[in-house]
Amino acid sequence: MQASKILLTVLTAVVSLPLMAQSEGGLLVNVEAEKKINKQLSIGVDAELRTRNNFKTIDRWKFGVGASYKLTKWLKADAGYNLLNTNFREDYNYKSSGDVNKWRPAYWGIKHRVYAALTGSYKFDNGIKLSLRERWQYTYRPEKTVQRWDYDNEEWEDKVRSALGKNQLRSRLQVEYDPKGALFTPYASMELYHSWSIEKIRYTIGTDINLSKQHTLGVFYRFQNMKNVDADDYDPDMHYLGVGYKFKF
Repeated sequence: MQASKILLTVLTAVVSLPLMAQSEGGLLVNVEAEKKINKQLSIGVDAELRTRNNFKTIDRWKFGVGASYKLTKWLKADAGYNLLNTNFREDYNYKSSGDVNKWRPAYWGIKHRVYAALTGSYKFDNGIKLSLRERWQYTYRPEKTVQRWDYDNEEWEDKVRSALGKNQLRSRLQVEYDPKGALFTPYASMELYHSWSIEKIRYTIGTDINLSKQHTLGVFYRFQNMKNVDADDYDPDMHYLGVGYKFKF
């Protein structure tokens, strides 16, 4: 009973976020498969589809491979690679008068990401589990030539978007309620993205549905609060509904 009260308090705090700010809605769909090699080592693959613009526009799809290794009972290391195909938002350039000068339509482009992480966790006798994950990631966007509209000359022109690499540290604190043999495993988390300054914060609440030892479904709600970001990485605050499936073999 005490464990349930603690988790309920955390979930209530997350739901009480200022959700009425200017923002968009989106959907996250994830499918994952994991193979346990031995007691310490596991490998896996996953695919994800993400939408924006209040569920109307495909924002990104992702394919990833990774591995995790249990260093101790309470500490796990993992690393992997993600291929991201991103639908970059349209962009406008303005004159000093305020009139539009250039317009670049939305376009698709590839990103490559590698990451490494350490996760420390502790599970209490009452089923409450606390975990802290520190993840470093490096994302590389190759150079790409796109077209944009020149309003002054009324013609299309080529625009070269230079290659760009970025390091980020992601810090996630999570609490979950995981009693032995339960069908549902509810959780709440907060994750900070930072690179010299905090760039965005993710608040997530959800639950895993443990159908069997091999099959797990998941549903969640996530609020993504954007902070200090470059113009190239602009996104509004986002409200995501997510659903996932994980298969272990």
